Amino acid sequence: MMSRMAKAVDVPVDVIPRSPIGKTRLFFTRHWHRGAPGQPTPDWVLRFCYGMWLAAFAFKLLGSSWDMSWHFMWLRDDLAPPHLINTVGTVIIVVLVAIHSYTGLGADKTSLRLMQIGLLTFLVAAPLDVINHRVNGLDLTAWSPSHMMLYLGTGIMQAGVLLGWLRLSPPGRFRTGVLLALWAFFLENTFFPNGQQEYGILGLRAWERGAPEAEPSLLSFAANQIGHPVDRTAILHFTMPIPEWVYPLWGIGVMALILVLARRTLGFRWAASAVALAYVAYRSVMWPLLLGLGFPVSTVPFYLLFVGLAVDLAFAMSSGVLRAGAGALLVTAFGYGAFWVQSQFRPWVLGDAHTESAPPVAYWTALVVLGGVFALWAAAGPASRRWSARRVTA
Repeated sequence: MMSRMAKAVDVPVDVIPRSPIGKTRLFFTRHWHRGAPGQPTPDWVLRFCYGMWLAAFAFKLLGSSWDMSWHFMWLRDDLAPPHLINTVGTVIIVVLVAIHSYTGLGADKTSLRLMQIGLLTFLVAAPLDVINHRVNGLDLTAWSPSHMMLYLGTGIMQAGVLLGWLRLSPPGRFRTGVLLALWAFFLENTFFPNGQQEYGILGLRAWERGAPEAEPSLLSFAANQIGHPVDRTAILHFTMPIPEWVYPLWGIGVMALILVLARRTLGFRWAASAVALAYVAYRSVMWPLLLGLGFPVSTVPFYLLFVGLAVDLAFAMSSGVLRAGAGALLVTAFGYGAFWVQSQFRPWVLGDAHTESAPPVAYWTALVVLGGVFALWAAAGPASRRWSARRVTA
């Protein structure tokens, strides 16, 4: 690991510029030369590079959040503002991966390969998505193959950045803060396709009460794709094309496993809750912003806070199968229980208002989440030990 290597000799701390432009100039002046992955990296360079990774992911986060809302209102536009914001993040990432690849700074071989594979996947998926829309028309779901390739590419990149920061950054609060932010970005990217159902249910209810959020041309386009008039069947196909079992399996089961990994790497008591809170807080801030701009809004997954809490409580128990079993029970009970309570907020608080506080789900999936989380959590320990042993002997 870099943190175990001799520290790189570099300029004194008081000479390092404060501005990003100044740091960029200093970096290219002193460090732009070819090197193998795992080169000793000065602390300021490591912090600067990973700070730029956070900035890139922030641009992509803002762009994708607005993009989801945009496409529940307008027909697709390749040069729409959300796409341009996302592109800024992508450009920063291209530059960062090029820097890591050429200099060998700020990444070891494995983390660099993940960054490169993720970026390549994303860059291949982006034109495929455009071609898909040109050939097949409007893509009605966030779960389409081309969209999933975009999430996959971003997720692989984020895994590389997480691994690089874990292996190379020195211990301390700054390391923990950056790691928490990276896990929150990873959680958001993985959760993102569930937004289809969260926006969709409110879009459906808006149409039913006579105040559709989407422009007429978008609704007509969507209806024409299935050879239907603009009626409830067409609107249902546009807003809610995903089976009800998908949302809870992804939103509770898969997110719980990500929060388990976050808790293991962050190491402090309420780490999973902190990651879930960071994500839910972001969604809670975006909600009034989108509403104020006149764009469609979604339900907010407040139940994720309880999924994070369940993971943290499970880590208070001894490791191994006991922790995995307790964790699976807590995740299932807290996750589905909190989701049910959230779904009842509309009838309890808003009465007969024609809206919803959560999308519809199939509650029988609780059994699948219980078994799946237990099996994968229990298998994670032995797999981790084997991986560690291989690294030691390599």
